[in-house]
Amino acid sequence: MALPAATLPRRTTVGSRLGAYVALTKPRIIELLLITTLPTMIVAQRGMPPVWLMAATLLGGALAAGGANAINMFVDRDIDKLMHRTRKRPLVTGAVAPRNALVFAITLEVVAFLELWGWVNLLSACLAVAATLFYVFVYTLWLKRTSSQNIVIGGAAGAVPVLVGWAAVTNSLAWTPLVMFAIIFVWTPPHFWALAVKYKDDYQAASVPMLPAVATFRRTAAEILIYSLLLVGVSVLLAAVATLGALYLVSAIALGAVFVALAVRLWRTATPKAAMQLFSYSITYLTLLFVVMAVDVLINH
Repeated sequence: MALPAATLPRRTTVGSRLGAYVALTKPRIIELLLITTLPTMIVAQRGMPPVWLMAATLLGGALAAGGANAINMFVDRDIDKLMHRTRKRPLVTGAVAPRNALVFAITLEVVAFLELWGWVNLLSACLAVAATLFYVFVYTLWLKRTSSQNIVIGGAAGAVPVLVGWAAVTNSLAWTPLVMFAIIFVWTPPHFWALAVKYKDDYQAASVPMLPAVATFRRTAAEILIYSLLLVGVSVLLAAVATLGALYLVSAIALGAVFVALAVRLWRTATPKAAMQLFSYSITYLTLLFVVMAVDVLINH
């Protein structure tokens, strides 16, 4: 006798299972991290680095970031099921078992370290794994659930890929990559808080003290504006520190002016629509800023 459709066991295909594991790595976040890594390598090289080095660095960076994101999902699976934005993640739906997700994540980290150490250098490998440790222990396990400034400090992990990219080329660090690090560090709060405005209720339901969930809209918008102004200042500082040309300087000022204008509008109107417009532009801003860095170096090389 055939079972009713509702009681039939759910079948999973190889494709859907692979898709679930890929989802654990948060591919969109990895893409944004790699967008900053490659231009940094070009600035460090003052030209195009060897293709094999770029490929090896990007692969190792993607593996390390993917592992960190998967660990984040493993730790946050309890609150992910309470939030509308994250309730379809693989560990919430049961597409991946928690133990399997953790093993997968740690495997990615080990492979990332060995790949970067073997094909790039030890410094880049150590930096990549250090970013994961910071993201997991400082942000995910500590600050995310305890402080409204969680993303300010925890966001440093997302800025480490530029250090990895610089170290891959030079096997050292310098002031230029540190200023690049500062750009992403200062960019992260307005970028993430603008998105968090839309999902304020989610964070409240999960008792996560993200700033928009525990502060007034006005205060959130004011802090976004402050960081936006700092972002413009640091991006302009890079022109001098990295000896970049007029193309970068003019572009940094123009891109920053739009960023600040959107932040001012958010502060004045205090609407979710204005917040999402700033969030969308922030991704475009960071992408274009780093692309222009690379182009400036290449045309002036």
